[in-house]
Amino acid sequence: MSSEGEGILMLIAAGECSLGILGNAFIGLVNFVDWIKHKKIASIDLILTSLAISRISLLCIILLDCYIMVLYPDVYTGGKQMRIIDYFWTLTNHLSVWFATCLSIFYFLKIANFFHPFFLWMKWRIDRAIPRILLGCLIFSMFISLPVTKDLDDDFRHCVKMKVKTNLSWRCRVHKAQHASIKIRLNLLTLFPFSVSLISFLLLILSLCRHTRRMQLRAPGSRDASTEAHVRAMKAVISFLLLFIAYYLAYLVATSSYFMPETELAVIVGELIALICPSSHSLFLILENKKLRQASLRVLWKVKYILRRRNC
Repeated sequence: MSSEGEGILMLIAAGECSLGILGNAFIGLVNFVDWIKHKKIASIDLILTSLAISRISLLCIILLDCYIMVLYPDVYTGGKQMRIIDYFWTLTNHLSVWFATCLSIFYFLKIANFFHPFFLWMKWRIDRAIPRILLGCLIFSMFISLPVTKDLDDDFRHCVKMKVKTNLSWRCRVHKAQHASIKIRLNLLTLFPFSVSLISFLLLILSLCRHTRRMQLRAPGSRDASTEAHVRAMKAVISFLLLFIAYYLAYLVATSSYFMPETELAVIVGELIALICPSSHSLFLILENKKLRQASLRVLWKVKYILRRRNC
């Protein structure tokens, strides 16, 4: 791969990462200032802040992996250093997915209208349980990421980057299979929270359909606050689901492509696609959250005002 091509891909990665960090940092900063001002933090703000922090970390890890691969290939072929990066990438990846799932469940419990006793019990308990749930997600993600750092030889990545020859050692093939198996299992584990988010989305649709039928019987053609809340929540959840599918496929490419020819290009392209999800989903969350949307409009108005004064 040419140095010019590498430079262009690195610039794109840096641009995506910068936008994602700005968006997620904005979410965290707005909620943190509101927390300081009111001496308490709402459950939804705690989830959004935790999600923003996990995604800032994820973006930094992905960008670091890209730069190490291009600028310091010798470090990238060293097993010890890359096992550390793989661990934190897996950790932040799982945290991001689990926190987004918590957000989907929270939207479902707060907005959906069902009268099953278990649903009502969860609806009543969810605000108290959110801090413990988020802490549980952190502990679980740390534990589930440990296999990445286990039983991988230091020369593994150098081994897998060799050109395929007839005398390729059996030891190299064994290490490749072990690493691929660990990566596949860890990726498959994220399908569980994805399935939970998907179920929450489908139940929100069911709740909206029931609510719409009731509203049509009372006042045909009208849309109340509950309907609007359903629509906003569904937009936030469906944006996560669609972006997660793209991210999941890109993550698989980025983590397994060093078993294929043209490893570096495949990994960088996979990571560029992977950067889209944590970067762009923050924009959807800002637009669909009233407090964040109003704060962003105030910031844009102030920036516009400052630019006008400078031009005068």
